[in-house]
Amino acid sequence: VQLQASGGGLVQAGGSLRLSCAASGRSFSLYAMGWFRQVPGKEREFVAAISWSGSSTYYADSVKGRFTISRDSAKITVDLQMNNLKPEDTAVYYCASTLKRGSDYAPDYNYWGQGTLVTVSS
Repeated sequence: VQLQASGGGLVQAGGSLRLSCAASGRSFSLYAMGWFRQVPGKEREFVAAISWSGSSTYYADSVKGRFTISRDSAKITVDLQMNNLKPEDTAVYYCASTLKRGSDYAPDYNYWGQGTLVTVSS
């Protein structure tokens, strides 16, 4: 599985962005997917995850109610809709795949995209 994240950018606090993760590989639909984020000097932080079927979603408390993860197996993409963004959401966002449904533990994820930068100004 190869993953390509896109959609990052600069937005004002309260604004919205939509990140997209495009996957290639015949077995993509069998993997659960997740989004993580990282700022310099800190560990990679779990943001959201979605099951292989798309029927189950999981969120970090810090983004619950503001972010929505979704997947479309036909398009082979996983999206992260981010609303009401806050300056503390500023980070490089990574998509990743895992065989462990609902995991918020980065080492459980075996394939990673290259990251896309999200900057939220106050």
